[in-house]
Amino acid sequence: MPESVIFLIILALIFNFLNGFHDSSNIVAPMISSRAVKPQTALGLIALAEFVGPFVFGIAVAKTIGDELVTANLITLTVIAAALLAAIAWNVLTWYLGIPSSSSHALVGGLIGAVAVHVGIPAIRFDGLEKTLIALFISPPIGLLAGYLLTKLIYFLARRATPSINWFFKRSQIITGVVLGLSHGANDGQKTMGIITLALVTSRVIDNFAVPTWVVLVSSIALALGTAIGGWRLIRTLGGKFYKIRPVHGFATQVASSAVILGASFLGGPVSTTQVVSSTILGVGSAQRINMVRWSVAGEIVVAWLLTIPATALLAAIFKFALNGFPK
Repeated sequence: MPESVIFLIILALIFNFLNGFHDSSNIVAPMISSRAVKPQTALGLIALAEFVGPFVFGIAVAKTIGDELVTANLITLTVIAAALLAAIAWNVLTWYLGIPSSSSHALVGGLIGAVAVHVGIPAIRFDGLEKTLIALFISPPIGLLAGYLLTKLIYFLARRATPSINWFFKRSQIITGVVLGLSHGANDGQKTMGIITLALVTSRVIDNFAVPTWVVLVSSIALALGTAIGGWRLIRTLGGKFYKIRPVHGFATQVASSAVILGASFLGGPVSTTQVVSSTILGVGSAQRINMVRWSVAGEIVVAWLLTIPATALLAAIFKFALNGFPK
């Protein structure tokens, strides 16, 4: 295998590691903040679930990112490297600032920017781009609505329950957290698989787009390792800045988020776990009391979401020009 391909695979695995590091907060914040599970136990449990996710739910999302977004024979490894570098830089910046932005948006923006400056718009497959953007942008409002409706249903069903029901909501988060971890591995983890396979096709290491088993394995390991270490800055943001999360909130958030993300995974729609979980947390809190949520924090996150694609597209264009010496 050419050294340039090996370099790009390493770059993609770094992105996936940071994806797990960055997004682990989305999954474990409700569990930790509601004191359902100890932090290190939660991170270890979710990391294992994320590793298993792609092997359980298939790789439809990997095909969307790697085979339906750009035309492989019109791009080079330099283009893919620039996209990954832009996404990595954005993830590191937003992690440092404690802003739960979207790794998915960052990767899509990076691809668009790098491809656009390399060969222009014709290399972008607009049917795949439309599918990707629809999935990314409609999933947060769906998560918000799902969290709101599920919480209302829970309050109705538990209206005569004693305070001891909190024990159920706490212990149940072990199961719902694992399901959410599986869904994250089955969606976010597959984006790196798609990128690596796209690089293999672009460099003619393989003839057609088919994700090798070893790509699934190394990508899953990178995601799980990133999750196990965890992004504590973002855990604090999601776990406490919106409102004080209680066991019922954590349970409802995980159930609603898992349903949205797994549904998208089966359809091959790449969604942002960050967006889905954050919006679900808002929906769950709103179901209890609309003014309980600190909407100013939510507004900051929305701004970050809107900025991610144009910002990473610009970064990718800059990296593309800087990488002119990268092997083609």
